[in-house]
Amino acid sequence: MYKEESYCEATQPARMEGTVFAVLFAISLSHLLNDTIQSLIPALYPILKASYGLDFWQVGLITFTFQCTASLLQPLVGLYTDRRPLPYSLAAGMAFTLSGLVLLSQAHNYEFLLIAAGLVGVGSSVFHPEASRVARLASGGKFGLAQSLFQVGGNAGASMGPLLAALIVVPHGQTSVLWFSALAFTGIVVLSLVGRWYQGHMVRQRKAPPIYRPANISRGRVLLSLGVLLLLMFSKFFYLTSISSYYTFYLIDRFHVSVPTAQIFLFVFLFAVAAGTIIGGPIGDRIGRKYVIWVSILGVAPFTLALPYSPLWLTAVLSVIIGLILASAFSAIVVYAQELVPGKVGTVAGIYFGLAFGLGGVGSAFLGGLIDHTSIRFVYQVCSFLPLIGLLTVLLPNLEVPSIQKRT
Repeated sequence: MYKEESYCEATQPARMEGTVFAVLFAISLSHLLNDTIQSLIPALYPILKASYGLDFWQVGLITFTFQCTASLLQPLVGLYTDRRPLPYSLAAGMAFTLSGLVLLSQAHNYEFLLIAAGLVGVGSSVFHPEASRVARLASGGKFGLAQSLFQVGGNAGASMGPLLAALIVVPHGQTSVLWFSALAFTGIVVLSLVGRWYQGHMVRQRKAPPIYRPANISRGRVLLSLGVLLLLMFSKFFYLTSISSYYTFYLIDRFHVSVPTAQIFLFVFLFAVAAGTIIGGPIGDRIGRKYVIWVSILGVAPFTLALPYSPLWLTAVLSVIIGLILASAFSAIVVYAQELVPGKVGTVAGIYFGLAFGLGGVGSAFLGGLIDHTSIRFVYQVCSFLPLIGLLTVLLPNLEVPSIQKRT
């Protein structure tokens, strides 16, 4: 009998398929296309704020609408597809994103901006749980690597939005958003092919994939661990929202840079987030996900605490360091939660991806209101303490698979 913090093997099929990198890269590419489109929304904020005379609270409400439609629906989609997988729902999700994109390019009042943001959120709610499931099915047991490859596509896409906005949307205006419909059409085609593989995989798979269940971990401790993960997600995504939604305004307010320059700084930060995402999964597969969570949440605190007091050049450097370290947590958190609650891949993915969107939306609206009542510099000083919540990682059990079980 292994000690409390070990695994026992619930099921072991006769043979496990190897890692299907073609599918993982296709899912990552689709995630890149999906999140490139989605990232145009916050990248457009300076333009929309000036064009429609919005205050920061209204800017935050756009993100809140997008994030809430995604966050509220994702767990429901994941719960349903755990019971009834829908291979071609991936392409359907991208179609919702396309419709929101078209409406965003043609919207002439604030209400239509909110509807467009909501449609993009619906697309995310359909796409993410099933795409995460496909990544796990194609992982060949390298669950952290698969999640990292899947997520790095999304983060890369998110980093491209501000750059494309600076190069295309700022010079040509809001209607130029329609040009990005080509990305959505490409995503629909790629996801249709992934859906065909997914459907074939379901037919070929006659036994369930191996499931490792935590041994001798009580239901209460599992619930406690899930609660700790939720608090860590709060820390991570509230801080990331302070950067992704308001970093351009912060740079303009404090250092008086131009809008295109501020968007390039945002691109650099988001690109660092994309690079950091790919690190966490493989390292978690090798040394354990709890250690990755420790370093990525708590380890980033010294840099976040220093950022509000740094000059422009050091702000840029610190933002890259913060993005690299903090981004490595998400894939580790998602896979760790899936291992705590085996057999509920879609539900867990839906909850945690949905929580990521929801926290981002709530954080954006809350921080926007706080900026209106205080100042953007004060908000960055307050948010710099959020990574200290990473101290709660000490409450998480280790979920390593003993080497003797890896060989059997």
